[in-house]
Amino acid sequence: MSSEEVVRLENISVTYNDTTVLESVNFLIHTDDFLGIIGPNGGGKTTLLKVILGLVTPRKGKVTVLGKSAMKSRKFIGYVPQTSVYDRDFPINVWNVVLMGRYRNAGLIKRYSSIDKDAANKALVTMKIADLKNRQVGKLSGGEQQRVLIARALASEPKLLLLDEPTASVDPAMQTEFYEILNQLKSHIAIVLVSHDISAISIYVNKIACLNRQMFYHGTKEISSDILEATYKCPVQMIAHGTIPHRILKEH
Repeated sequence: MSSEEVVRLENISVTYNDTTVLESVNFLIHTDDFLGIIGPNGGGKTTLLKVILGLVTPRKGKVTVLGKSAMKSRKFIGYVPQTSVYDRDFPINVWNVVLMGRYRNAGLIKRYSSIDKDAANKALVTMKIADLKNRQVGKLSGGEQQRVLIARALASEPKLLLLDEPTASVDPAMQTEFYEILNQLKSHIAIVLVSHDISAISIYVNKIACLNRQMFYHGTKEISSDILEATYKCPVQMIAHGTIPHRILKEH
């Protein structure tokens, strides 16, 4: 049985102040995809996520999310932005932040139902932070705060999860467990992960896209040095892992 299409981008171009950020981008995301997007800073990765969310309107091209416009389908998307700065003294706990993921379901009087609370609790358990439920968010570590933000996104029970550099503030010891959680989530949520961590992406995702204004590659998780050089605009050093790890160096 073939998987269903979640996102379709057709010939997408985005311009900011006469500067082209995305140019003629085409690709598809399906229900069983765990897609990693890599590329240099300023290459348009965050902009691409905002196009899918309907927060940025392309200069040209067509965006379809779950068969509708991006804006109409936004409620089915969980999004964790690249950076979030907490006021360490702001008195809000983990439970209330995660429950915000159910805000649009609470109605005009904003009372959360038992269904909303169950969804929030499930998200806490999934991200393994149920024990932090009553902790003040501003007092948590960067990695714990990131888990709270992802739990908030999961509480909305999304069909698509967009993560922008989710391990940027996560220490190495927590990163493996974090990726394992995402690996489990991919069985029922399409995931798009923007990251600079090429090694982690190559292990966990099932498709990789290389983006630097243009989409240089989209498909399987295999990446050649030619694709990386086209993306990063410089010679690339490849490290082969095997019985005897070795480096393949090019002139620079």
